[in-house]
This record gives sequence, structure tokens and C-alpha cells, in this order.
Amino acid sequence: MNGRPTVTGALSMDVYDFTYGSVSLPNWIHQIGVSPWSGWGDARNSTVTGTMSAVGDCVLNGTSSFPVQSLAPANNTSRVGEAGARTTATAVGAVGECTTTWVLSLQPVGYPQATESFAMAEIMCDNVVGANGFRPARVGCVVPWYPAQVLYSQSSYPSLASHVSRAQASGLPGATFDNPLNRNVETATINLNRSRACGDAPSIAGKSCDEYPLATTFQGLAFGGSRRTFSGCSINAPTNLSGPSGASACMITGSENNAQGALMAAFFYDYRVLHSDPYRVGIGS
Repeated sequence: MNGRPTVTGALSMDVYDFTYGSVSLPNWIHQIGVSPWSGWGDARNSTVTGTMSAVGDCVLNGTSSFPVQSLAPANNTSRVGEAGARTTATAVGAVGECTTTWVLSLQPVGYPQATESFAMAEIMCDNVVGANGFRPARVGCVVPWYPAQVLYSQSSYPSLASHVSRAQASGLPGATFDNPLNRNVETATINLNRSRACGDAPSIAGKSCDEYPLATTFQGLAFGGSRRTFSGCSINAPTNLSGPSGASACMITGSENNAQGALMAAFFYDYRVLHSDPYRVGIGS
């Protein structure tokens, strides 16, 4: 009015977006929702639509779907758009990342259009994970920062689960989202982790030495800290120690220790855990 901006309405809304896909598929979905919850004046007559783009090692998988919809507040009803993307990292050994972006166009009646973008760099796809037994190699995608969890059953692996739970309770990492383990596939440091934790383990019939954090991580003794153990573990190392660095060693049932290798191989396959990726170790029933 008279050359000065005048507020003729306002609209309050929540915007949320998320992705979902599969560890065994090369494509995924990025969905966005707009939920207006109050407004007044000319802004109540606005509409919204949107389009999605994909940048990185990916392309759009079909067309985006976000038809023009009214933004008039109505019981927090969401206006939803959905579109797919597909990785181009399909060659054997390839790893690719992708950012998908929704651009929302908001159109108040009688006013200029406004746009706002919402990007998600949440997806990493690969063809690195090989076959696991009868399960074939395949392309798939994950959210790379999310630490999936492998469970050690107390009923199936009692001595393994006991050692890991005590090690975690003493402060060693791997139990939580904030303090996960990170997979390591470098042979030299894996062997060093094992030798520093279990290199002088005694020979006891039916038992073998277990180290936690696992030798196949970046949290083992090759990367700092000292060895510790617990009473009854038959390892010559300090007991009753705590803290986040170092590793614990314990003599456990040999068959359980052997089974742990197959359990971890299946877990890495199922959840596409690659070199340096985070993961958690939990104790189940």
C-alpha cells in the first residue's frame, strides 16, 4: 500500500520428507508431504505442487507425482508428493551416492508464485557386496549413516553374548547409534587387532579367544588402547577396567566363536555394510 509491503495473509504448515527403498533393489522412493495447520487472509487460498530432480550417481525412475492441491488448512491433512530414483552405480565394484530434491511451488491466488526446495542426500547404492552362500550378488541401496544392528542371541551363543555384553557395559563402543563400530576390511590391521587381543591366548580344549570390539573394525587394538579382560576369561590382562578405548579378550566356546564369523558375513550381506560403514552389536534373547 502506497509503495510499502502489506501483509494480506499468512499460512503455517509443516513439511516433512523421507526416503524408503530396499537393500536388494537399485531404486528407491523420495516422498514429501505438506501439512498446513492454520492460516488467514489471501494465503489460505494458496495451492501447492512440486517436482523432483536427482543429482549424482542416479537418474529419476519415472516421473514425479505431486498434483496441484489446495493448502487451505483442514485438520492437518497432508498434501503428498512421491517420486522415484534409480542408481547408475551398477557395475561390479561400483559405489554411488545420490541427492534427490523436491521443489515445491506455492501459488497464492493473485500473487506471484513462490518456490522452496527440500534436498535429501540419504542414499548410497553399490554393487560391491558379493554373494553369500546361495544368495547372489546384487545391486542395492542403503542410508549410509544409519548403523544397522546385528543381534547375538543369549540362548544360541551364551558365552559370546556374555562377553560382548560385559565388554559393552565396561564402556567399549558398538551398542548405540551415537557410538557404533565401523567395519574394516584391511587385512593388515585386522590381523594386528587379532594378534594384540588374542595372540597369546592359552590353548584350552573346546574354547577359542574372542575379541571385542571385533577384529574387523576400526575400534580394535591396532588403533590404540590397551587389552583388558574379565574374571573367568582365562586371559592374562587387567580386569575391572572401563572406558571407550582398547579391547576386551575372553576365552569362549569355540563353536560359538566359529559361528560368529558366519553370522557377521550374513549380516554384512543383508545390510550392505561396506568398509568404514557403521553398525551396532546388540544382545537378544
